[in-house]
Amino acid sequence: MQTSHTLPQTIAGDVGERQQRVLRNTYALLALSMAPTVLGALLGIQLNFSFMAGSPFLGFLLFMGVAIGFMWGIERTKNSGMGVVLLLGFTFFMGLMLSRILQVALGFNNGGTMIAMAATGTGAIFVTLASVAATTKRDFSNIGKFLFGGMILLIVAILANLYFQIPAMSLAISAIAVAIFSGYVLYDINRIVHGGEDNYISATLAVYLDIYNIFVSLLQLIMAFTGDRD
Repeated sequence: MQTSHTLPQTIAGDVGERQQRVLRNTYALLALSMAPTVLGALLGIQLNFSFMAGSPFLGFLLFMGVAIGFMWGIERTKNSGMGVVLLLGFTFFMGLMLSRILQVALGFNNGGTMIAMAATGTGAIFVTLASVAATTKRDFSNIGKFLFGGMILLIVAILANLYFQIPAMSLAISAIAVAIFSGYVLYDINRIVHGGEDNYISATLAVYLDIYNIFVSLLQLIMAFTGDRD
């Protein structure tokens, strides 16, 4: 017979198991989402894909419009299989967008090495911070507003630099982006563990964007400091 004092422990155990299941499903879908990303990137490189390269500002706005449309659709269908389909479609689109910076990197003599360095660095950042977020008892939900504010300022800086084209500002934006989205890895994984996110499709979307932005920003920094055109 179950006594009243054991009931909270049972409920806590059920909640903990549910959140661990969400985390496992998130990691599984995240791994799957890398396949269309790689496919999109390879296709973009082969086709020399460029998203309105002649007008970076309009290209950025169009990209944001398409991305927001995908994210809206994913959130609307996150409780069905269509959510997974849209997520994988979104990651394919993001792979196409990624192909542009990969083309630039491959224009360097050490392009392959730089891409590998960015991928390794991204993996190390993610594994380290995700492990901390999943195992610590600390709740990182209090950094959410700070990170969101930083991301808004980052977007404003990106838009400004599309006009001014200042190399030093580009480097600063990339460095800040690595810091902000590394913080988001802590925030998003910790949020799953503590029950703030119980849908693995939404969780995967958030973590995928964290990883994507860390990789792109790291690659930009690595190209700036180690790119070899000789």
